Amino acid sequence: MRIGVYEHKARKGLIRVSLKIVEGVIEEATITGDFFIYPEDALFELESALRGAKASWEEVSSKLDEFFSRGVELAGSTPEDFKTALKRALVEAGVHGEA
Repeated sequence: MRIGVYEHKARKGLIRVSLKIVEGVIEEATITGDFFIYPEDALFELESALRGAKASWEEVSSKLDEFFSRGVELAGSTPEDFKTALKRALVEAGVHGEA
């Protein structure tokens, strides 16, 4: 089991990502912070989409692109901020190469 936690300072707010990786698969994904996202339940959908995904940057990046293509609105942060936070959390968990 590996744990990766990373805090990313966006333009207006902080994005904190915590990943629990077991046998190369994201078992738990928690995203918190002081950012604004609409609809409000979209964050839970993103966490759910990440659970069960392969712990690789290619897979996570694809999930993020799909998520943000559905018209999720952010204020004070960007999809790139979320990508940075998730990528760094993968690195902190020891996922190398593609991350």
